Amino acid sequence: MDLGICTREKLAHVRDCKRGSSGVPVKLVTNLFSLDLPQNWQLYQYHVAYVPELESRRLRIALLYSHAEFSNKAKAFDGTILFLSQKLEDKVTELSSETSKGETVKMTITLIMELPASSPICIQVLNIIFKKIFKKLAMYQIGRNFYKPSEPVEIPQHKLSLWPGFAISVSQFESRLQFTADVSYKVLRNETVLEFMTGICQQTGMSCFAQMCEKQLLGLIVLTRYNNKTYRIDDIDWSVKPTHTFQKQDGTEITYVDYYKQQYDITLSDLNQPVLVSLLKSKRNDNTEARMAHLIPELCFITGLTRQATTDFQLMKVVAEKTRLSPLGRQQCLARLADDIQRNKYARFELETWGLHFGCQMSLTGRVLPSEKILMQDHVCQPVSAAEWSKDMRNCKILSARPLNKWLIICSNRDKNVAEDFLHCLRRAGSSMGFNVDYPKNIKVQENPAAFLSALQKHVDPDVQLVMCILPSNQKSYYDSIKKYLNSFCPVPSQCALTRTLNKQQMMMSIATRIAMQMACKLGGELWAVEIPLKSLMVVGIDVCKDDFSKDMVVVGFVASINPRITRWFSRCILQRTTTDVADCLKVFMTGALNKWYKHNHGLPARIVVYRDGVGDGQLKTLIEYEVPQLLSSVTEASSNTSPKLSVIVVRKKCTPRFFTETDRSVQNPPLGTVVDSEATRPEWYDFYLISRAACRGTVSPTHYNVIYDDNGLKPDHMQRLTFKLCHLYYNWPGLISIPAPCQYAHKLTFLVAQSIHKEPSLELSNSLFYL
Repeated sequence: MDLGICTREKLAHVRDCKRGSSGVPVKLVTNLFSLDLPQNWQLYQYHVAYVPELESRRLRIALLYSHAEFSNKAKAFDGTILFLSQKLEDKVTELSSETSKGETVKMTITLIMELPASSPICIQVLNIIFKKIFKKLAMYQIGRNFYKPSEPVEIPQHKLSLWPGFAISVSQFESRLQFTADVSYKVLRNETVLEFMTGICQQTGMSCFAQMCEKQLLGLIVLTRYNNKTYRIDDIDWSVKPTHTFQKQDGTEITYVDYYKQQYDITLSDLNQPVLVSLLKSKRNDNTEARMAHLIPELCFITGLTRQATTDFQLMKVVAEKTRLSPLGRQQCLARLADDIQRNKYARFELETWGLHFGCQMSLTGRVLPSEKILMQDHVCQPVSAAEWSKDMRNCKILSARPLNKWLIICSNRDKNVAEDFLHCLRRAGSSMGFNVDYPKNIKVQENPAAFLSALQKHVDPDVQLVMCILPSNQKSYYDSIKKYLNSFCPVPSQCALTRTLNKQQMMMSIATRIAMQMACKLGGELWAVEIPLKSLMVVGIDVCKDDFSKDMVVVGFVASINPRITRWFSRCILQRTTTDVADCLKVFMTGALNKWYKHNHGLPARIVVYRDGVGDGQLKTLIEYEVPQLLSSVTEASSNTSPKLSVIVVRKKCTPRFFTETDRSVQNPPLGTVVDSEATRPEWYDFYLISRAACRGTVSPTHYNVIYDDNGLKPDHMQRLTFKLCHLYYNWPGLISIPAPCQYAHKLTFLVAQSIHKEPSLELSNSLFYL
């Protein structure tokens, strides 16, 4: 949650006010609930020591709570640190209790701190209190969220269950504490791990059964429904069977079969199944060895969707229909939750003993920014809908495009007619947008990845501008082998399309137009622009994701504009170990981008605005202490005279606040361009929310922007407008997107490398959007 990190106080121009004023005011309802505390409310933190020391956390808690002093007090205790809302009479309190074995245990309770309500530790305790409340509402914590298994949404045709629930948090917003709740669903497969393993056995046979099981199961999260707990599968122990024994906490030996029968009245059916191994994290931040849990495959249900399932259009459509709630549906869920909290006597008691008052949903005023004009070569377009302007730019010329003279089309022998029909449409589409496409060299190959790769090795030479491959299936090995060869070993821009996509005759011109635009970009073309009032501005997008092949590697993508119009881009990417600091490569990337800018513009940019995506919870401190200094260092060293001014903005697509507009006793999504920079923002940050993407189904998600460094001193209005403008410049979609274009380009680059290439792309491709 990055509590206690204050960046706004160092930014003099927004220290007193970070609100903008441009745009049309709009009334918004949020998913934030007021949380009121009594005046001068304090939290008292105590340390509890036991003599003799006790290993069992459960026993430590039970012995302390057995004393009358704590029976009706509001308390939170993890076995060592105790929090109370009422102060004990003495600074040091000594108590003693007797265990069930007759052993006397002395407890020394020492006051450590008195904390005000604004303290980050108080926020953490308030979050713990609400976790207790949600457990009282018969909800189970899975990961960070809470779900209700008693009200599942079944999708029997796909063997799936959806558990409804909420992502919750308590945070200090501008003027008060607020409780945030957002609707969430947990996807569960109605298939046990044992059934999944049986399916693998039937597909592969016994020869590579164990290997395939480990490949597909390790790392998955499973749920055991007998206790509604989740575990990560870290290993499979093939030597242990359910008939084997293990040692219980009291030292007695028992078989797994007997344990589940006695404890849960469950009879295991397969006595030859192996056990799954899960390493349990210690709740204490010490170096104690991780404990192992043995799980029975027959009793474990896999959570989430497989990669294969996510490519099933019908399945994903059904899941989306159930989970993507309309604004009204989401609002009704929130109203029911608030009602449950108010009505539940245990929840009310918990709130009252802490002195908390759970209030109503918060309303606030946002602003809708003016819409942008789209600049084409021969036309200024004012889109009818900012969400998508492909119809508005029909028959308009793109800003610039290099002619495509020497290129290849590679397809299978039976796709010859598909390739010819597509080429006809592609040349028509290219001509109407000012992109001249000559006839290619056609190469026919057999239907296998090796044949496609062999054709590339034989026919691609340094004069080839682009290679297009028409793939007979979406088998990953086709795409991966082509991209790896043409992006790393023989650097040439490439375009892949599926035969089944090009067979959609009624959509052929639309598909050809999209592909023509991608091809033009990959050759260094520029499609459209928006007005950028700031002169000599470079914008940068940075994203980070894990490599799909090596889990201990991360891919860092860096994309920077190299012209004042922000239509041409420089892209770099690197793979590095997760233990290596991301900041280590940023200096090299930024220096390369500044050199490119200098080469094209005969000088350095006056301003640089960096958008940093891919930031997880708790990483803000690292960004401020390591990444920002590296970026500053490269900017300062680039010029002996006046160096460019730098701003760094952290971009978060996944944020819990939601915003709705009220109309006729209902709620709906806010207009595109809605900005929120007050009340739902954090007092210690220079931050704002922006809605820049339309939701075709469900509720729109705002994007959160946190300016952590700002030498440019741009007014909040200008920073918000610039960010909104950049959301129009992603050339893979003629419409608005949820994040600034350089971030989305960096995401596309890292995704390509992480999923398919697994190595750094050739520097020869760095001046084009080869990854679109």
